Amino acid sequence: MSIIRNAAAIAKGMSITLGEAFKPTEVENYPDGKGPMRGAQFQERFRGKHQLQRDENGLEKCVACFLCAAACPSNCIYIEAADNTTDHRISSAERYAKVYNIDYNRCIFCGYCVEACPTDAITHGHGFELASLNATTMVMRKEDLLVQIPVGLPKSNQEKAEVLA
Repeated sequence: MSIIRNAAAIAKGMSITLGEAFKPTEVENYPDGKGPMRGAQFQERFRGKHQLQRDENGLEKCVACFLCAAACPSNCIYIEAADNTTDHRISSAERYAKVYNIDYNRCIFCGYCVEACPTDAITHGHGFELASLNATTMVMRKEDLLVQIPVGLPKSNQEKAEVLA
């Protein structure tokens, strides 16, 4: 009886294999172009490349409190703070992050930095193509992480200070 059961299982497996062998092949053009986007990158909780957010006035939300760097278990966030002045305003608080680097060679995308941020300045985006053959390109700087200024907002620091006043 077990011989018949085993032969039936083999026949069932071979029928699936032969059925798939004669179907047309679906090829994605991924290395040369974008493939179809599906799966994790469209999910709400996907943890992709980090983004530094701006407030409604176009100023940076990061106030250089160092809580994200303190919460990071892999110690991949490096921040240098600087003081805002009335003629050179970067954020709405007293300080801003002059340097904000994330080393993706070390980042484990745990999300602790996002949870620790009191101003919601750092979030996870949907960027997932971070692979590189050169380790030096894996350190993302503040300019790489900042969200673009929304259209219609003033771009110069002087105009930003006037908006807040």
